[in-house]
Amino acid sequence: MEVILLNDVEKVGLRGEVVNVARGYARNYLLPRRLAELATPAKVAELEKRDTQRARHEARSFEHAQEIAETLAGTELRFDVKAGPTGSLFGSVTPTDIADEIWRALKIRVDRRKIGIDTIKRIGRHEVPIELFQDVTVNVKTAVVPEGGELPSEEELEAMESAERAELEAAEQPSEGDLEAVLAAEAAAAEPEAAAAEPEAAPAKPEPAETPAAVEEPDEPQRDAEPAPATETEPA
Repeated sequence: MEVILLNDVEKVGLRGEVVNVARGYARNYLLPRRLAELATPAKVAELEKRDTQRARHEARSFEHAQEIAETLAGTELRFDVKAGPTGSLFGSVTPTDIADEIWRALKIRVDRRKIGIDTIKRIGRHEVPIELFQDVTVNVKTAVVPEGGELPSEEELEAMESAERAELEAAEQPSEGDLEAVLAAEAAAAEPEAAAAEPEAAPAKPEPAETPAAVEEPDEPQRDAEPAPATETEPA
């Protein structure tokens, strides 16, 4: 089904675009979270009219793009946002936000897809590159400021970022108790593996059966010596 995105949605599209998505994805995710609205013919026509009006304020030539670049180079955009104590935003500043702010402040239209950042997720001063025309690019100064306050100095911003990194590293490292549990689990898992790795003892070969002692054959009975034949003696 077709919907109009009310916010930038990763891998779906940018705010103000008409996209075709699965009905279940729209009804269960995009619409309840107010990330999109149904693309009725009246709303689509309104979008097309707005885009046509803004297109008149887009760079139409190299010379026109250079004039726009000079204007943007002398401008600083400001976004007041909700942020945590370490400077991380509770949201982000997207290319669509930057394009909309340029239009609101200067009535200059830039292509959101030619803004050279993904999202800004920390307070601070940023240089945002924007391609206005072929061979014409400008860096736009952008200040992302904590809501209700002022932007800290560069040294303070660096300290806040370092503190956040330290917190993340500490959260990633297991505590001593967790480490012991991990080691115990690894040792328990290694035992059956070690047992499986040991070769099975070869079965003992059966001892050869004792061969029966040779049966001695009985000696043949000695035959009595035959008497020698008597010799006849001549009479004297």
